[in-house]
Parts: sequence; C-alpha cells; structure tokens
Amino acid sequence: MSVLGIGVDLVENARIQHSLDRFGERFLHRIFTAGEIEYCQSMKFPARHFAARFAAKEAVSKAFGTGIGRAMGWKDIDVHRKPSGEPFVVLEGGAKELGRERGVTAVWITLSHTEHHAMAMIVIETGGSGAPHTMPTDGPESLRGGE
Repeated sequence: MSVLGIGVDLVENARIQHSLDRFGERFLHRIFTAGEIEYCQSMKFPARHFAARFAAKEAVSKAFGTGIGRAMGWKDIDVHRKPSGEPFVVLEGGAKELGRERGVTAVWITLSHTEHHAMAMIVIETGGSGAPHTMPTDGPESLRGGE
C-alpha cells in the first residue's frame, strides 16, 4: 500500500450554523446527503456534526488534490457511521470515478469537534505498485475509516 494523499480541514461551527440559519434546507441539500442530514439533525448540536462532515468533504477533496468542483461535488463524498460509531467514507459520482482512475483501495477518516470547531483528517491509499487496482464499491467495508 502507498499513500495517494492526505487531507485535513478545520471548520468553525458558527460558520456552518450561520449557513443553516441563512439558507436552511437549500444549504443542507446542496452540501449533504440525505443520510448525513438525518444523522446530524438527530444530534443535540447538529451544526457541530454538519461541520465535521463539511470538513471531511473538504479533506477528501484535498487528499485527491482536486478541491470541490469539476472532479467531484459535495454529495459525491458521503460520511457514514458503523454501528460502533466509527465513521467511514463512501465515494460516489465523480469522486468514485476519480478513485477508480487512481487505484484507490482505502479511504481512512477521523473526525473531531468541540463547541467551536470541527475537523477531519483523511488518508487515501492505493495498491502501491503503481498499477490500478479495482476499488471496492459495496457496503461499509468498501472504503474504511478510523476514529
């Protein structure tokens, strides 16, 4: 295995709360998947959890070296949780295609948040030999995460 990229992002929770207050559903549905929205809204402080997922999306795009835009959109990066609470990333759309092209075999994630900030760190691995490998696409184990 070799590391394709590392990404990290830090978000002020107040910035996400401001977007939630100002743009509401429009902001939510532009940035987050239905599962992410459902999970975050079920929490006592939803903005903290939205901020962590926003940071994760930014960190994935940084690890790929593309940013959010032509290569991948916000909803192409979906943060899920295992029953244990451990987060994991599922790549869809442009992010999934980019992962296939680059031989991605794993995406590792860690999330953290406090009252004021949320952060995410991502490590993307490839097969290491330089030859493309098939990227798994089904189920929680397809792209693992660790916290």
